[in-house]
Amino acid sequence: MRNHTLDTINKTEETVQYVKNPGGPTLGYNQESGVGLIEQDGLFFKDLSRDGKLDKYEDWRLSPEERAKDLASKMTVEQMAGLMLYSRHQSIPALSNGWFSGTYGGKTYEESGAKPWELTDEQIAFLVKDHVRHVLVTAVESPEVAARWNNKIQAFAEGTGFGIPANNSSDPRHASDSSSEFNAGAGGHISMWPETLGLAATFDPEITRKFGVIASREYRALGLATALSPQIDIATEPRWFRFNGTFGEDSKLAADMARAYVDGFQASEGEREIADGWGYDSVNAMVKHWPGGGSGEAGRDAHYSCGKYAVYPGNNFDEHLVPFVDGAFKLDGKTEKASAVMPYYTISSGQDTVNGENVGNSYNSYLIRDLLRGKYGYDGVVCTDWMITADVSGPKDSFLSGKPWGVEDLTVAERHYMLLMAGVDQFGGNNEIEPVLEAYKLGVREHGEAYMRERFEQSAVRLLKNMFRLGLFENPYLDPHESVKLVGNPEYMREGYEAQLKSIVMLKNKNGVLPLRAKSKVYIPKRFLPPGKDWFGNPTPESYDYPANLEVVSKYFEVTDNPDEAEFALVFITSPKSGTGYSQEDEEQGGNGYVPISLQYKPYTAEYAREVSLAGDEHGNEPRNRSYKGKTVTPHNTTDLDMVLETKEKMKGKPVIVSILLTNPTVVSEFEAEVDAILANFGVQDQAMMEVLTGAAEPSGLLPMQMPAHMRTVEEQFEDVAHDMECHVDTEKHVYDFAFGMNWSGLIEDERTMKYRKSRLFLT
Repeated sequence: MRNHTLDTINKTEETVQYVKNPGGPTLGYNQESGVGLIEQDGLFFKDLSRDGKLDKYEDWRLSPEERAKDLASKMTVEQMAGLMLYSRHQSIPALSNGWFSGTYGGKTYEESGAKPWELTDEQIAFLVKDHVRHVLVTAVESPEVAARWNNKIQAFAEGTGFGIPANNSSDPRHASDSSSEFNAGAGGHISMWPETLGLAATFDPEITRKFGVIASREYRALGLATALSPQIDIATEPRWFRFNGTFGEDSKLAADMARAYVDGFQASEGEREIADGWGYDSVNAMVKHWPGGGSGEAGRDAHYSCGKYAVYPGNNFDEHLVPFVDGAFKLDGKTEKASAVMPYYTISSGQDTVNGENVGNSYNSYLIRDLLRGKYGYDGVVCTDWMITADVSGPKDSFLSGKPWGVEDLTVAERHYMLLMAGVDQFGGNNEIEPVLEAYKLGVREHGEAYMRERFEQSAVRLLKNMFRLGLFENPYLDPHESVKLVGNPEYMREGYEAQLKSIVMLKNKNGVLPLRAKSKVYIPKRFLPPGKDWFGNPTPESYDYPANLEVVSKYFEVTDNPDEAEFALVFITSPKSGTGYSQEDEEQGGNGYVPISLQYKPYTAEYAREVSLAGDEHGNEPRNRSYKGKTVTPHNTTDLDMVLETKEKMKGKPVIVSILLTNPTVVSEFEAEVDAILANFGVQDQAMMEVLTGAAEPSGLLPMQMPAHMRTVEEQFEDVAHDMECHVDTEKHVYDFAFGMNWSGLIEDERTMKYRKSRLFLT
C-alpha cells in the first residue's frame, strides 16, 4: 500500500482514517481495527476480511446483490444467525436500572466513570458472542454522543469477523416537545414535527415526503441506517391506542402518505447517490405492520395478551393491504419499494384461507410466504415485531411479556424455526443466538444441511443488501462536529414547525371568536391527573400543573389566574385514556377480566357491546368469550371534562376555547356545546397553537378520521371497516367527518377534500 499516493482526508477523529477514491467512494476505516487497504487498478478498497485479497464483497464497483451473495457464501451459520438477530432496545448511555439498563466494566454508568458513548458490557457481548449487527437505539444524550457511540460500535464491528458494519436503527424520534419555543435562527437536538397522524392531517403527501428527506439526513448523522417506520396500518378501529402513530383510517390517504414517507427516507440524489436511488442519505424504511394491525377486537392492542386478535366482521381484510401494495411497495422514486416489512403481533383471526392457522402474523406462512412474498412479490427483509419468540410472563396487560401469540405451546427454538419456514428473515428484540442455531438444527433434521444453509443465506443476502446499498461497508463513520451542525439545524427546525402549523385542525369557531386579539387576557386552568400507569405498566404520579408553557403563552397573551379578569379561557385537554381493555381486579372478582375501552370522558357502561366476542383464546385457560357487555370504565383523565365544564361556569359567558390533543377519535359531545371554539392537534409546540389563536397562522388541517357521535356508534362499528360511524354534529351544524376542517372563512373545500372525499365515496 502506497500511502503517499492516496488523497487522504486529514481527519483522525476517533482514530478514523478517510481515503478518497477518484470518481468513487470515500473509504473510512479505524486504524485500530486491523483493517487496511487494498490497491487495485488505481483504486482503493477496504480489506475487511484482513486477508490481503480483494473479495467480491469488498469491491464497491459490484452491485449490492453480488456483494451480498459473496459475503453470505463465506459466512458461518453462526455469523448468519447473528445477522438475523435484532437487538433489544439500547439507550445511549445505558440506564442504571430498568428495561434499558446496562453496565460498563460491571458497574453502572454513574459508577463507572465511562464516557456516554462507550459500549456497554452487554453490547460488546452480543457483538462478539452472538454476532449481532442490527441494533435498536432508543434515547441518546445528544447528537455528538450518538455520533461518537456510532463510531465506537462501527470500529468494534469492523475489527470482528468479516468486518460487517452495525445497522443501527430507531423508532420514530421527531415528536414535538410542546413546551419548547421555536426560534427561526436557533436549532435543537432534532427537528420537531407533528405525530404521524398530524402529518396525515395536512392531507399533503409532499409535506410527508419532505419530513422523510429531513429525518433521513438526521438519522444518518446520528448513525442510524434503518427507520422502524412508517406505521401504515389503516386505523379502522377508533379505540386502538396506536391510532396516533398511523396516517388515519382512510386507505387512499394512508397509501399516498406511506409512499411519500418511504420515498423521502430512502432516496439519495446527486453525488450522494450510489446506485438506483440508494446512497449516503438513504435510510432503510421498515414499514409496519403487515397485513395491518388496525382492527384489534374492541380496540385492544396486541402488545398485550388481552389484545391478541385482529377481527374482520366487515370482511374487509383486503383494504388493509392497500397502504402496503399501493403505497410503500409502489414508490415514485428509484428505490421502488420499502426495503423492510414488520408484521404485527396480532393473530389475523380467520384470514388464513390456506392452512386455517390462527397464529401471530409473523408465524403465518400464508400471510408471509404465500401472500406477501408470493402474490405481491415482496423480496425485501421481513422482521418480526419485538419479543414474539419469548415466553409469556405476567398478567394479560403486561407490556414486557413475550408475545408468541398462537404458538405459546412451542419452545423458543421451535418458534424461530416456524418463523424461518414462514419466510421471516429477522427476529426483533432477540440478542441471543442459541435459539436460532437450534432452529437451524431442527431444519437440518427435517430438510437436510444443504437446504438450511441455503435458507440462511437467502435471509443473509436480503439483510446485507440493505447495508451495501447505503455505503456502510465503505464508510460507516461520522464526524461528530458535523453531526451536531446538521441534526436539528435551523432550516430543519423551521420545516418541522411549519408542518406543525399545517396539521392543526379547527373544529369549531362559533361567531368567529377566533382569531383572538394579541395581548388580550387569558385564563388557563391547571390540569389535574390522578395517579396511574403508563403503557409499560410503570406507575405515574398525581399531577396538578399548567398544561402549557406560560412563558410561551405570555408572549402572545396576558396570562391571569383570575377568570373574572380574563377576556377568554383556554383549556388544554387530551383524548380520553381508559387503559388496555383488561382489568386484573375484574378477573379477581370473578369476571373474565375484559373491560371496555372508552372514547368518552364520563364513566362509560358498555350497554351496546357484543354479547359474545368474535375471537376467543384457544390456548390454556383463557376465556373463550371476551365480552365486556354491561361493565363500566372511567377514563384516567375524566377530570379533563370536569375542567372544561368548570371553566365554562367560571367565565360567566365569556369565550371558552378548547385545545385538544387528539390521539384517537373522541366523543366531544360531552363538552362541545358548552365551548366557543375547538382546535385539535396531533402533537405540536404550544407556540404553534398560539400562532393559530392569534391569527399569525391560519388553520388548514383536516380530520384524518371520523369523530364519533357517541359510544354506541363506536361499539356498533366494524373493527376492520373505515368511515362507518355516526359522526358528531356540532351546534353550528358541522359534521365532524373524515376530511372536515375549518379556516377563517369557514368550512374548508379545496383540492385535498375533493381528492380524498371523492376517493372515499368511490370506494364505498
